[in-house]
Amino acid sequence: MMLSAIGMVMMLATAAAPHGAAGETAMGADTALVVIDIQNFYFEGGLLPLTRPVEAAEQARRVLDAFRAKHLTVIHVQHVPQSVAIVDGLPADAQYRIRPVMAPAAGEKVITKRYANSFRETDLLDYLRAKGIRKLVIVGMQTQMCVEAASRAAADLGFEVTVVHDACATRPLEFGGHTASAIDVHTTALATIANGYGRVLSVEALLKEM
Repeated sequence: MMLSAIGMVMMLATAAAPHGAAGETAMGADTALVVIDIQNFYFEGGLLPLTRPVEAAEQARRVLDAFRAKHLTVIHVQHVPQSVAIVDGLPADAQYRIRPVMAPAAGEKVITKRYANSFRETDLLDYLRAKGIRKLVIVGMQTQMCVEAASRAAADLGFEVTVVHDACATRPLEFGGHTASAIDVHTTALATIANGYGRVLSVEALLKEM
């Protein structure tokens, strides 16, 4: 998935990542996984299907399993529009529920957001600070929207950010009569993150580091 373009992003990530340069120490209790918006509406038959969301979710699950195996902090973020009610902790509309493959386990924090930025009007920052978290590993959907928004905000708040590129997905976007392919949207967002907000790694590289 997106291999040639991702190669360019990896070069950028190594060259310039002031908030989390390549070669960080092994992840420990000060590291949390933030899973962003891996929800039903982004998959086939959903309201806003992405390009290859199943593959991205499978890769995200590998990261999730690794964090669980090491008993590290896991946070699930779900986007629910203002118009959708939340009943007993779940969106009333099943489109906005977390995909079963990424279902939260008992004790894992679930945050509901109404905006692209996972920190906006949520208790995410307070939760991270209370647990002594300094490093965030981010996976999820969409790359250029909620993943990038969280990465920028986290870096500005002083966290060391790592985005796992093959555990994220997006879709083609149109502007001014031109359509940017999903690979171009994905790569541009990752290049932006790598050039000023954090590291961009593959799942394999992350697992080796862990």
